[in-house]
Amino acid sequence: MKNKITKVIIPAAGFGTRFLPATKAQPKEMLPIVDKPVIQYVVEEAVNSGIQDIIIVTSWQKRSLEDHFDYSLELQRQLELSGKTEQLKEVKRIAEMANFIYVRQKGPYGNATPVISAAHIIGDEPFAVLWGDEFFHAEPPRLKQMIDVYEKYGNPVISAVRVPDEDVDRYGIADIKQIKDNVYQILSIHEKPEVGKAPSNLATHGAYILTPEILEILKKLKPGKSGELWLTDAINILMKEKPIFACEILNSKYYDTGNKLEYLKANIEFALSRDDLREPLLKYIKSIQENE
Repeated sequence: MKNKITKVIIPAAGFGTRFLPATKAQPKEMLPIVDKPVIQYVVEEAVNSGIQDIIIVTSWQKRSLEDHFDYSLELQRQLELSGKTEQLKEVKRIAEMANFIYVRQKGPYGNATPVISAAHIIGDEPFAVLWGDEFFHAEPPRLKQMIDVYEKYGNPVISAVRVPDEDVDRYGIADIKQIKDNVYQILSIHEKPEVGKAPSNLATHGAYILTPEILEILKKLKPGKSGELWLTDAINILMKEKPIFACEILNSKYYDTGNKLEYLKANIEFALSRDDLREPLLKYIKSIQENE
């Protein structure tokens, strides 16, 4: 019987230079979408997909991440005394969602380094990787859709979305063979191909389910582009040993909250989805348009 996916690695050690100076003393993953930090959306996706252990790979300036997912007894006491029961329930729920494990990143730059840093916790189990500064809104959750594919085929799975043909040069694009419905075998991944030369418009990014064999590959991985260790390089090696599948995520929307404009769009969209904010915000937007 295949091992179940119970652990997820969330890399969160980067400097967040695209959002400076806001991220000089605040992790980019803690930037709020309305009133909830980006990384909480990522954690909730994992928890709602059945994950029990959340491994967050951090660095020296990311202590507030740990504080966010911990109990705050003084705050809880103040909320209790103030009769703010709903807020009290929410802050306690955040700490109780999962088992949180924190690892300091060590090693060279590159998105493979967080996985290497957490390898001793993974052991010989399959595991998931989700980035801490972007998220999907999907039903069922993106990771749950991927886990369903893994449990059926028993091989690594990468999340995938369709992108406009004119945007293929912004993504890793998969050369694919359809297996069934929204499941494809990846024949190769072309990193940021020229427009008109991409093998498809299926972008593979955002989330991975990987098997423990990749940990041995990562131990021997040589630095690639810009002298960094890239997870994609290790996946391309693993692809020679076993099939790797793309799961096209259904009923979903991708939020690239590491990008300033997309971050602002996400805030507006989520605010408009809330009954307490929608009408006042629409009124304000209309007033701006009228005064231009």
